[in-house]
Amino acid sequence: MSKEIGITVKKNEDFSEWYTQVVLKSELIDYASAKGFIVLRPHGYAIWEKIKDYIDRRIKETGHRNAYFPALIPESLLKKEGEHFQGFIPEVFWVTQAGDRKIGDKLALRPTSETIAYDSYSKWIRSWRDLPLLLNFWNSVMRAEIKSTKPFIRTSEFLWQEGHTAHETQEEAEKEVRSILEMYRQLIEEELAIPVITGFKSDKEKFVGAVYTTTLEGMMPDGMALQMGTSHNLGQNFSRPFEIRFIGREKQEQFVWQASWGVSWRLIGAVIMVHGDDKGLILPPRVTPIHVVIVPIHYKTEDIEPVVGKVKDLAGRLKQAGLTVHIDDRDQYTPGWKFHDWELKGIPLRIEVGPRDVSGGGAMFVRRDTGEKVFIKDGEAVEKASGLLEDIQRSLFERAKEMQKRYTFTTENYEEFKKRIKEEGGFVRTSFCLKRECEDKIKEETGADIRVIPFKDEEIFGRCIYCGEEAKKVVYFAKSY
Repeated sequence: MSKEIGITVKKNEDFSEWYTQVVLKSELIDYASAKGFIVLRPHGYAIWEKIKDYIDRRIKETGHRNAYFPALIPESLLKKEGEHFQGFIPEVFWVTQAGDRKIGDKLALRPTSETIAYDSYSKWIRSWRDLPLLLNFWNSVMRAEIKSTKPFIRTSEFLWQEGHTAHETQEEAEKEVRSILEMYRQLIEEELAIPVITGFKSDKEKFVGAVYTTTLEGMMPDGMALQMGTSHNLGQNFSRPFEIRFIGREKQEQFVWQASWGVSWRLIGAVIMVHGDDKGLILPPRVTPIHVVIVPIHYKTEDIEPVVGKVKDLAGRLKQAGLTVHIDDRDQYTPGWKFHDWELKGIPLRIEVGPRDVSGGGAMFVRRDTGEKVFIKDGEAVEKASGLLEDIQRSLFERAKEMQKRYTFTTENYEEFKKRIKEEGGFVRTSFCLKRECEDKIKEETGADIRVIPFKDEEIFGRCIYCGEEAKKVVYFAKSY
């Protein structure tokens, strides 16, 4: 593969350019005509489908159902929850005209669905018998990206799911918040092979309108943190302005308690950044669209039939074992070109089958993560392929865990804090007073903010790193995307 086709920069030398080349050259996305928007190509969409299928299955197991709401939201609805509306004003796309006619109440292109959904919830919920209402929406949202854009990480439109639930009691809403966050953790760590730290957002960083926000924070190889998903306790902050009331078991009217939660295609960006290498993508086996690509190799006419026969037999047996298999029988490319192409696209396992493999009774298996090659006999092919894929999944997580560990520092000294953030990045673990003015000053002076306050209280090991007063919590600061 020529340098023009392959990745031309090293990941550890120019991370931003490396990332851009990977998402484009591996055919995950293309840039759209409108600035800030991207086209999700089939290879990228197939990865999103794997994530979507996992979440969809898990939430339906717990009684959640999918629904859909319009993409256009009247301004009058957005204004019902003032604090929430003000938080989104800088990002909202507005529709003010229909054809040649000016419209009265201008319409917002959905930045999130709380307001339009809760207007309907107020009509649907009348009694405690209508609760809980457990709905999820698969859609795209539009937010006029005011920072620099980055495919999957920051774009003016993105795919996501957003869950919006209503409950009879505060306790039920809190249970929803934590159970969904745990489901997300399992998705990210066990399927995407990316370790995360879970906990609360600070009041400064919580979702606008929430009582509190819980989060999953990942660390990227450039020392920047990435918010991987959030689950919010909304309390009654939306049910009151939207008048979502119900008659309780004691015949008293009351407001529902609510939760909302979501993850987006940002997860694909995290997979690229955490696992990719100088050759391109490396996809974890549990979210790859293709587990195994088989490349037939034949140089003479008399070699074709036996090689093709062996390839088809091998593919059939692997498919029967539940693996997704692609046979790359394109005649217009050389085997070497195909090898590089599938490495670029991140397929976990490649099998090479040539005349010698036919006569030798086996095939060459090549791991994408390590490049290791091993000749495996025909009778062991299915078992070995499954074993290698599990080992790749496990190895990717362990490697990412080690990276996260390298990028996690502990300090009591503010000068060291600033030096770490400036020179190396990563999570800086420290004792903190939780005062907003200290948080604002640290952000102003270093660019870092509190990414997460762990659920499990960690032992305080000093005074507040900024003001020197009594610390209330151990928190994790970092710069972030």
